[in-house]
Amino acid sequence: MRTRAMPLAAGTLALALAVAGCGGDGSAAETGSWQPDGDVTMVVPFSPGGGSDRAGRALAAAIEAAAPEVGVSVENREGGSGAVGYSYFLGQEGDAETLLATETALLALPASGNVEFTYEDFTPITKIAEDFTLLVVPAASPHTTCTDVVDAARAGRVVAGISGAAGLDNIVLSLTENETGAQFDRVAFESGGELIAALLGGQIDIASLNPGEVIGQLESGDLKALCAFAEERYDYGALQDIPTATEQGIPVSFAQFRGVLAPGGITEEQTQYWVDTMQKVLETEEYRTYVEESYLQPITASGAEFVQYLERNRALLEEALAQ
Repeated sequence: MRTRAMPLAAGTLALALAVAGCGGDGSAAETGSWQPDGDVTMVVPFSPGGGSDRAGRALAAAIEAAAPEVGVSVENREGGSGAVGYSYFLGQEGDAETLLATETALLALPASGNVEFTYEDFTPITKIAEDFTLLVVPAASPHTTCTDVVDAARAGRVVAGISGAAGLDNIVLSLTENETGAQFDRVAFESGGELIAALLGGQIDIASLNPGEVIGQLESGDLKALCAFAEERYDYGALQDIPTATEQGIPVSFAQFRGVLAPGGITEEQTQYWVDTMQKVLETEEYRTYVEESYLQPITASGAEFVQYLERNRALLEEALAQ
């Protein structure tokens, strides 16, 4: 099936890149040919409280641990499903002291035709991990499986909250519609935190959320997860009991990547500095803690390898959204 082939291709490429290594020979960071002169800004193109915000703040802390001479402040520039933040970042061309915590919106926004930039306008530094998503409902929901939700959407109205048209949640819902013929009514929010509040408040029926965003509400019993849009079940604690969508007859899985961009137009030395620094980040306790607490898969790619990953996944995403 198309949806099964997509994450398999992306995952295979990511694993190959991870085996190949994270690129870079360490020369720029070790010789000090360039380094930031003052504080670095980490732009998060979404509002506080969601997975992208947590990624940006975790990356800021990990960079400071890997490069003690560097201070990193986090700046949220939300709006337009990430378009506002990415467009602001586009205007920072040549400024190697500004970074962005990137994710799948980097590819989905251009694929939607609503922005004029692509990843080629930026400098990809490192993919730090991959993140899948869960279909989540309030504890009192009558639905107990993702198949229940699909059947309800075929027969009537199911309101789904999404964090924008370019988000991973909207992508997996679109793939589910393509695969099953169901149709969901969508309500857009700016972050996973807002989605959780809307679920708890009864404003929406379902939401697709990353485990790290919603684990607290799952553990408290306020929300329940019906399935995971992943190739295999999680091996983290209670998440092991959540079946995949494929197990329930819905062959849909798609991974969101998380990573770091620098602006376009920076020098080779500046690019190498950040590639080398991010290699050190991947060895920090801060990074390991973030991956474990966010229930991520630590599949990485760096520099030119990250560019190859983005090119491959852009083609796959455009094909999916064109359905």
